[in-house]
Amino acid sequence: MTRLPILLILILGLSACGKPPAAAKHDGPLNVVVTTSMVGDLVRHVAGDRAQVTALMGEGVDPHLYRPTSTDVGHMMKADILFYSGLGLEGAMQTAFESASKRGNTVIAVTDQLPKDVLHFPSQFSGHPDPHVWNDPGLWRKCLARVSEVLSEKDPEHAAEYRERAAAFDKELEALDQYAREAIATIPAENRYLVTAHDAFGYFSHAYGLTEKSVQGITTESEPGVQDINNLVDFLVQHKIPALFIEATVNAGSLRAVMERTKERGWTVAQGGLLYSDSMGTPGAYEGTYIGMIDHNVTTIVKALRGKAPEGGMQGQLQPAEK
Repeated sequence: MTRLPILLILILGLSACGKPPAAAKHDGPLNVVVTTSMVGDLVRHVAGDRAQVTALMGEGVDPHLYRPTSTDVGHMMKADILFYSGLGLEGAMQTAFESASKRGNTVIAVTDQLPKDVLHFPSQFSGHPDPHVWNDPGLWRKCLARVSEVLSEKDPEHAAEYRERAAAFDKELEALDQYAREAIATIPAENRYLVTAHDAFGYFSHAYGLTEKSVQGITTESEPGVQDINNLVDFLVQHKIPALFIEATVNAGSLRAVMERTKERGWTVAQGGLLYSDSMGTPGAYEGTYIGMIDHNVTTIVKALRGKAPEGGMQGQLQPAEK
């Protein structure tokens, strides 16, 4: 699909779609558009068969860099509700969100009700928050509540159904959070370092008592420099960290360079496995669900850092880890 300049896309989308439908009684399913797979998973759990959910970003797509196509804009302009993650994650789509909102569409960031004191503000991000909140199931539960609230307001006749499904999924997320805490607690204290390609795991690390380090920083919009690589090599050698992790949506070249230079310094760091950071796994697979994604990440990290975790993860459904 051709990716046009965003202003032209918006003009085409606005002219093609006309006015949004009136906020009337919904006899059929809601037309809901979401940006990321993680947001889509939240919405599908709450909406059930009361919504037709279209996700704009598929498996392995980097939301930091994603630009909407003309087809995407068409979907957004026709949506009863557009849910996005927010906090600057989908930065290249912000103009499209604002245009859809001004036009009268319901446009909601699932993170928009999170208290400021639970957010992280990395120094290199110039006062902006870290957007990767889904990697902490505890915070994602709050976003689940926001989705339930918005769907209930849009379709009040089925509000009880939305609340019931949200409550059921909230219990699953609570169990996931508990599994993560118990499994990560088995990692020896000297190994509790999570080293990845970019800083997507700040909330995860904070929630579960890990120290996060990366080669690329909080966004993937720029490539790491030689000094970034050298600094990480120094850190790995100094702390004798046993493993680092590649990410499904980020080029692994810089981490391979780190591994080579670390070996030259006399310390061998293993590739601990692949983590899902900015998108879930293959649709239809267990890892293609939010719970499967986090279960995979937790189990992979624990094993690589010499803790103890079940071979098949929390629910025994994990496939053999990719490396």
